[in-house]
Amino acid sequence: MALSQNTTVSSDTTDNVVRIIRFVGNDNVKDNTLETLIRTQTNREFLGIPRFTPWYFIWQLTNKFGEEPAYLNRATVTNDIERIKQYYKTIGYLEAEVDTNIVEFKKNRVEVSFLIDEKKAFNIQTIAYSGIPQFKDSTLVPQFLDDSPLTKSSINDSTFTVYKRYSENDLTTERNRLITFLKNNGYAAVQKDSINVLMRHDSTNRHQLDALFNINSGKKYTFGDLYISLAGPDDTTHYQQRDTLQNSERTKGDVKIFLQKEKSAQTKFSLLTGQVLFKPGDTFNNELYIRSVNEFQNLGMLTIRQFGLSEDGGLPNYSNDRIPVMFSLQTIPKHSINLNLFGMKRYGFGSGAGVTYTNNNLFGKAENLQISLNGSFEYVSSETVRDIASGSGNGTYDGRFFQSFESRINYTLPRLTFPFRAFDENIFFSNGRTRYGLSFSRSDQLLFDINSDIRFNLRYEVQHNDRFSSFLDLIELDLLDTDPSPQFREALRNDFGEDSFEYKRILEDFRPQVSSILRYTFRSKRTDLIKRDHGYFSEYSIAVGGNIPFLTDKLIVTPNTLEGHLPPIIPGSQNNLAYSRFIKGTADYRRYIPISNNAVFGYRGFVGIALPYGKSTSIPLNQRFYAGGNNDIRGWDIYSLGPGAIPLDDVTINGGEIKLLAQTEVRQRFIRDFFSADWIAGWFTDAGNIWYGPRTEFPSNSGNGQTTASQRERLLKLGKFKFNNFHKQIAVSSGLGLRLDWEYVVARFDFAFRIHDLQKGWFNDKKLYFSFGIGHSF
Repeated sequence: MALSQNTTVSSDTTDNVVRIIRFVGNDNVKDNTLETLIRTQTNREFLGIPRFTPWYFIWQLTNKFGEEPAYLNRATVTNDIERIKQYYKTIGYLEAEVDTNIVEFKKNRVEVSFLIDEKKAFNIQTIAYSGIPQFKDSTLVPQFLDDSPLTKSSINDSTFTVYKRYSENDLTTERNRLITFLKNNGYAAVQKDSINVLMRHDSTNRHQLDALFNINSGKKYTFGDLYISLAGPDDTTHYQQRDTLQNSERTKGDVKIFLQKEKSAQTKFSLLTGQVLFKPGDTFNNELYIRSVNEFQNLGMLTIRQFGLSEDGGLPNYSNDRIPVMFSLQTIPKHSINLNLFGMKRYGFGSGAGVTYTNNNLFGKAENLQISLNGSFEYVSSETVRDIASGSGNGTYDGRFFQSFESRINYTLPRLTFPFRAFDENIFFSNGRTRYGLSFSRSDQLLFDINSDIRFNLRYEVQHNDRFSSFLDLIELDLLDTDPSPQFREALRNDFGEDSFEYKRILEDFRPQVSSILRYTFRSKRTDLIKRDHGYFSEYSIAVGGNIPFLTDKLIVTPNTLEGHLPPIIPGSQNNLAYSRFIKGTADYRRYIPISNNAVFGYRGFVGIALPYGKSTSIPLNQRFYAGGNNDIRGWDIYSLGPGAIPLDDVTINGGEIKLLAQTEVRQRFIRDFFSADWIAGWFTDAGNIWYGPRTEFPSNSGNGQTTASQRERLLKLGKFKFNNFHKQIAVSSGLGLRLDWEYVVARFDFAFRIHDLQKGWFNDKKLYFSFGIGHSF
């Protein structure tokens, strides 16, 4: 029976429970969008199934636990009607009408319907600008207006065609764009009420509108005096050191920079002035002012206590032509030491310690130095040694100490250094860092010794803005000198098998070698990296490997002669260091599209290729591509898929040089805030594989030593990438999963079937594969 068919309601909450909400007549707006506008709600539905509300049913049974009924509130319905009307007006349906119909279909159970008559949408046919000031650069304003997302062809200097449906959001965006433009070109006092938007109906068609932005920019300002103060890490403030700057490099005209700091800050004045991106005396630019605040924040060795457009940090005084700027800063403690002590038990009992010293402002210009020393020892009795080594040789072992040692130095500067120092003055590169890393480690163990593992890294990082970041590893060098004993090899064979991936991988890791990489990575993102429920994430990289040892071999060790390896570098070592040259590129794109208030559709595409060149025929194992795993093609364990269609038991060269990957996933939240987490169901499909590159060849002694030439040729054919055949070697898996989404972490449980197994064919593997991961798979 109908309770109401109009918008006039007099009472508030009733005993009626809202079980169904409907929208009628909303041809141009999705139900999901309208649901976000209204406050009238049903109880939470499980998996989006209409009227299936288990938490409400639990409350009905217990009258204590679960979810209380979602009662009908007539005042809320009335407000919902107004919200829907207002929303329609913002998107161009200025004459839209909304009514409601509340029907009791069962005792104390009602259906609420919102009846919408959208009527005809209004369109903006032209847009004009009045009051934009003139600038010395005559191209500045025309270029700004041409860049507007609203304007199309120009009618005159200030009027443009639009031919677009009326949208308050678009008009607000354009007004904010005007405010930003004016503030960045001297008009610091411009506010929202400085720009009015006037609408006029066309005389022949009232649904066609002409928009006019009426601008009152006020007067133009310059930056006035700049005041920077830096306090020490304690709570007292007494500035003992002061300086005043007035020169053509830092200021313009008669304005000055006033600096003061405490001795305990141990910071140079040049660091403070170096973070300021504007010059006092120049035309006011709000973007440079805000980015200067960010520059101070990114130093990492101080906090900002106060900043503002006045001498004391108060409200700006727009009565003068100059606007002073103030930054009040405070350093954090310069020195810190972290000590760790731990016990350990593997083969015997042992202990270890680690100490890390951090200096947050080494030379007074925000340099960060971190020195870490870690060591451990473990005593293993002769009986245990004998048990461990059983079956790995006939040697005699005594009780002994096993020990390891690692030292690491990290040095970070909050700016770009040579050869990119000139870019540091460019605003697009102003937020840059240079990182140096050097580590040395040794380890004496039962069946192997790491004589030395020396790593050096020189990295440049730039966060251009909230969206774009760049990473350049100019030098990534690793020298590994090891002595694995015959017993070590035999123990690995006994544990893993001679043809196993683990055996080959560990031997590769312990092979004396030197590697170097030059790599550039560009990252672009507009998403929450934990939730991944909107926007996109993309990363592209290009790397060249092996050139430093190659040039060392060719120009220094044996000039004009290539040995293919470097001689021992560590005194006392007899091991030559192998190297290989290669080029590697990757492209990774991920997109997240909301499809409802509680559901997201995500997809990912990945392409990678790594090819040796010169006399090298392979690339290092740790630079190869692998397929399978809980963040890759679910349904296969990591390292267990490919290359190509080669069965896992027949793989003799692990990893591939080419990789293709595609993933899709639908995520639906079905429980909110249960055990402090959102519960999300996922349906996913993964497809892809890895392949050998064109230069891959099997050595004659590959496999178990019994492989014939024809067998090796067959395996190569199965494993190499061929344009006319690769689509037949795409593995596919699909399944369902559960995600528990806390605020800062996501736990993931996935169950997958192999849709296309390369050995069994399509839909022939009935086994269910489980995987667990932290964070979304992509």
